[in-house]
Amino acid sequence: GPDGNSVFLEAPEGLILVDTGRHPAHRDKLLAYAEARGKPIVAIVNTHWHLDHTTGNADILAAYPGADVYASLAIDGALAGFLRESREKAEAFLASGKASAEQAAEIRRGHAALDDAEALRPTVPVTASGERTIAGRALQLNLAPYAATEGDVWIYDEAAGLLIAGDLVVGLVPFMDTACPEGWRGALDAIAATPFTTLVPGHGEVMDRQEFLAWRGAYNAFLNCAASTGTKEACVAGWQRDAAAFIPEGDEERVADMAGYYFDTRLRSGQEERRRYCAQAG
Repeated sequence: GPDGNSVFLEAPEGLILVDTGRHPAHRDKLLAYAEARGKPIVAIVNTHWHLDHTTGNADILAAYPGADVYASLAIDGALAGFLRESREKAEAFLASGKASAEQAAEIRRGHAALDDAEALRPTVPVTASGERTIAGRALQLNLAPYAATEGDVWIYDEAAGLLIAGDLVVGLVPFMDTACPEGWRGALDAIAATPFTTLVPGHGEVMDRQEFLAWRGAYNAFLNCAASTGTKEACVAGWQRDAAAFIPEGDEERVADMAGYYFDTRLRSGQEERRRYCAQAG
């Protein structure tokens, strides 16, 4: 962190890059890796549209303009809704003069990404789950509708036993800002049914199958608690207990605040708010 995890997959025709991060230092590491390997980046796969996973698209495409972008079409709804609203709030924050130099730089970088929205849109839309051959490498690109976002893409490489989950799995706490929690639960069921041995989350350390199942168990318990008569305090404490292995030392208070925020704004939000993010998830 704070950028989402990026993953390079080597393919016969070049490098496949899964997610491109947000910050210049992250971008520079990606470009340096490709240069050191002596192979071009021929494809980008965006697991979802959150800017900590996609802001680097424009810079990667500037360096490798022939690269295809594989992603869901959820970016269009995000640009018209969540990202537009977020930009308005960020511009007001900048105008207030309260933003630190670091905050202002990050906001402006995000705005630059939105101004170059074509770099965020797929050249090869992922509209259904299925087998793909990308740059000569066989992969399964799976579409999870109405989960962490309106359309999350997760990747499974059967030959390598590797699954790249994006923010469907996030070490310290599930990021529910744009989430449909029940649709997300279904996506985790699909991942659990996949015979992977290694899983790369959207943030945090690489997991084996048992670690993923423990994280999924913590996620399900958090949702179940919110659906019960349990108090917010009890549900947040349950997440901290069940997901303790995935919460870095020193982040406990921050995780409690985030889990409490998502409890209020997603897990026990009103019907209108749930419909906004769960439009077709039941």
